[in-house]
Amino acid sequence: MATAFSPDGSEVIQRSIEVNIAKASSETDLYSVYEIPRCVEFIRKNVFIKVALQFPDELLLDSTSIVKFLQQETDALVFILADTSYGSCCVDEIAAQHANADSIIHFGRACLSPTSRLPVLYIFGQRPIDEDHCCQIFQEFFADGSQPVIVMYDVVYAHCIDSLTKRLTETLLSVVLSRILDPGVDFERNNLTDSRTSNGNDDDGTDIDLALLTNSNTYFQFGRRFTIGRQHALEDYAVFYVGAPTSTLTNLMMTYNRCPFFTYDPEHRQGLRETLNVNRQLMKRYYLIERARDANVVGIVAGTLGVKDYLAVIDRLKTLLKKAGKKTYTFVVGKLNVAKLANFMEVDIYVLVSCPENSLIDSQEFYKPVVTPFEMEIACNRAREWTGEYITDFRQILPGAAKHVELPADDTTEQDSTTDVSLVTGKLRSLGKTQESSETTASKVLVRRDETTTVGTVHANASEFLAGRSWQGLEQQLGQTPVSKVVEGRTGIAASYSEETN
Repeated sequence: MATAFSPDGSEVIQRSIEVNIAKASSETDLYSVYEIPRCVEFIRKNVFIKVALQFPDELLLDSTSIVKFLQQETDALVFILADTSYGSCCVDEIAAQHANADSIIHFGRACLSPTSRLPVLYIFGQRPIDEDHCCQIFQEFFADGSQPVIVMYDVVYAHCIDSLTKRLTETLLSVVLSRILDPGVDFERNNLTDSRTSNGNDDDGTDIDLALLTNSNTYFQFGRRFTIGRQHALEDYAVFYVGAPTSTLTNLMMTYNRCPFFTYDPEHRQGLRETLNVNRQLMKRYYLIERARDANVVGIVAGTLGVKDYLAVIDRLKTLLKKAGKKTYTFVVGKLNVAKLANFMEVDIYVLVSCPENSLIDSQEFYKPVVTPFEMEIACNRAREWTGEYITDFRQILPGAAKHVELPADDTTEQDSTTDVSLVTGKLRSLGKTQESSETTASKVLVRRDETTTVGTVHANASEFLAGRSWQGLEQQLGQTPVSKVVEGRTGIAASYSEETN
């Protein structure tokens, strides 16, 4: 951990990066794989003038060719976005707006999180798959045919899922397809997690009324939709996932944690019975919930600036934490790493507001834990209980969503009497106690200093904590530093400058 805070640079030089290059072999492949005619229609139909193209790293080799084709067939100015501010699965609307773009075409894998600022066209790409081998693995997993199966898949295999599902249905009749919703449809209507509606329509989901919530068996999750049989419950199904073991799979396994998962990786031609101990993972997350209950200062990290309603959930977190008597600070730090968050030693825990696929951070290497908005809700909202159900989409805890739970009404007497014992520290803690009362209590306590007792300081805010540091960052010293001429600086890299002999 200490090396992560102050590295010597050798790790960066010696680090090897694995990038799966997926370059099309010919211009014909470019037209089919990246759906150039569809992109052209999107630009022409909406009369877009300035179009931003967003690529993940593994598709950048084809990016210049795609720009050339689009500029030849349209009158729009097409340009490539640089490094994304956050995960490549999310649409980087902020970067596109900085360049005054009026639309975005997102290439590659996507989390399908709803956006709000610019029109977006998703081009997933078309990864190859051996359907014969996939069907063979499917038959080995479900040879007895007794268990119904939900077929889910990575977005890069959406182009062949119809033919594949037809062949799987010939093997097992009880096969349900989880279809990806048409990305052009308004996600405000279609992306309500675990909602059940009475009048689901065709595959594009255009006539779905999410205001009518009934006991139907149609589920909406992460831009995907499937309908199970009325004679079965969701936990009766197994899930057959087609795709590589990415964050998409982890997100689905945590959400549908009562269903067994079987996967087929087309790239490595390998089928697996996923052995991820979901219960153990949930217990790890519950430990983080206990840490969140113990925390006094919470850092709210904006891990996205493009997912719809991210500001609303930040406001809700501030209200929730204020009722719980905790101080909050909001951070926008771009892509997370250990060194960035280690700069704020006064923060006890961070809550990351991000898309579902990037919200589950393994914070073992971080100096302070990182939790999700749902976990912070469980920790601080006395009306919400831990049931084993896990929610990764922060939009589902907002008012009007299927999993929203109202905050308890303001009642100072009740809040002050809500005490329990921390399962981490073993100490008594109070939920809802105001910071002022805590500071007053701390100031009245006198502790005798001896060899076995250390006197700590209770800091009311970050400024007091900063004032107590021996190093407080760069000091401007305005008017005290003499003006000097500009001189040439060092050349080379930090590990070895040119003027250094050794």
